[in-house]
Amino acid sequence: MTTTLRSPRRRGTQYVWPLREDARTVGHARSVIRDRLAALDLHPDLVHDAVLMVSELVTNAFMYGDAPYELLLHVDAKDIMCVVVDGSPVPPAPSPPNLAAEHGRGLRIVARLSDGFYGCHPQRYATRPDLVGKGTWFALSRRGPACAVVPIRPGT
Repeated sequence: MTTTLRSPRRRGTQYVWPLREDARTVGHARSVIRDRLAALDLHPDLVHDAVLMVSELVTNAFMYGDAPYELLLHVDAKDIMCVVVDGSPVPPAPSPPNLAAEHGRGLRIVARLSDGFYGCHPQRYATRPDLVGKGTWFALSRRGPACAVVPIRPGT
């Protein structure tokens, strides 16, 4: 299910997908973002980066946040912005670098691929405005990154 909302404060369109507490949801989130961004005729690398970052944010929400969950995509003439909302008030925090760890790199990936345009703040749910959770987000220019992305290295 997808809902299209018009934002009265911004120009552009906002799409909203409620996310289920289900192991397949991360794959579903990747799929809907890939399809929606590909339909906008964006560069494939930009679409790939956005899909990876959405995957990381949805996974973090499921692992460390609380239900309910939703995915928002805001599109305007210059930028795209993805937000994953969950019910926990606790903001995400990067784990200390550990090359042997199986987890803990997601926020670093988001930080690098978004050129630092990411964050977390309290947010009302789009589909249930009576609920307040937190929104973890990233933004990308529709023209691509402002500078070359440096590979993630230990300790960064």
